[in-house]
Amino acid sequence: MSQLEGKIAIVTGGSRGIGRAIALELGQRGATVVVNYNQSADAAEAVIAEIKAAGGDGMTFQCDVSDADQVATMFKDVTKAYGQLDILVNNAGVTRDNVIMMLKPDDFDTVINTNLRSAWLCSKAASRTMMKKRSGRIINISSVVGIAGNGGQTNYAASKAGLLGLTKSLAKEIAPRNVTVNAVAPGFIGTDMTSDLSDDIKETAISHIPLGRMGAPEDVAKAVAFLASDDAAYITGQVLVVDGGMVM
Repeated sequence: MSQLEGKIAIVTGGSRGIGRAIALELGQRGATVVVNYNQSADAAEAVIAEIKAAGGDGMTFQCDVSDADQVATMFKDVTKAYGQLDILVNNAGVTRDNVIMMLKPDDFDTVINTNLRSAWLCSKAASRTMMKKRSGRIINISSVVGIAGNGGQTNYAASKAGLLGLTKSLAKEIAPRNVTVNAVAPGFIGTDMTSDLSDDIKETAISHIPLGRMGAPEDVAKAVAFLASDDAAYITGQVLVVDGGMVM
């Protein structure tokens, strides 16, 4: 599992849930991982500690990835510390669910800024470094909600659908410099976001999944690790759906 040896990766929102699993998977495969967080410092440090305990390396970096100046500083400091950047995983995300008549504009803006604006800012910063190096991997964490929609999540669905458009457009822009851009669209995954749902809601959701179970963060992490590896060198502009068949 050392196919990412010598690679430097940034995982936004990497302190918990899917982001945590991605950071650990990349670290296990040999990458040096920068775990970005906004508020969860202790959780981010715990991820790095686990990576180092397994023989890997990395560091945490506090940054609001929806803020252009903070993003510029993070990428400047990371490339200064390691001399390169090979993998960017745009995972940072939030939800502010409600039906549209009750959804506040601020809740729309928060979700769009955190989920979509941040990926655009980070991708812009990463592209500059990767294009000069003529190699790199950008992987955006979207959602099946961005493909199929979901009631009560117009803001979230818009942000995740936006990531798909960003993925395909950026892939076309920077493919000539040997930089690939792909998206992973998770389905119903067991994380903090789903843990508070009632058993009835969980059972209903699982009943629509052909594989008959909720996914694990590790299921998504392994898909990301594949797209980050040399095995995916000829794949770009694609959306890999990890949902147990939920929206096929």
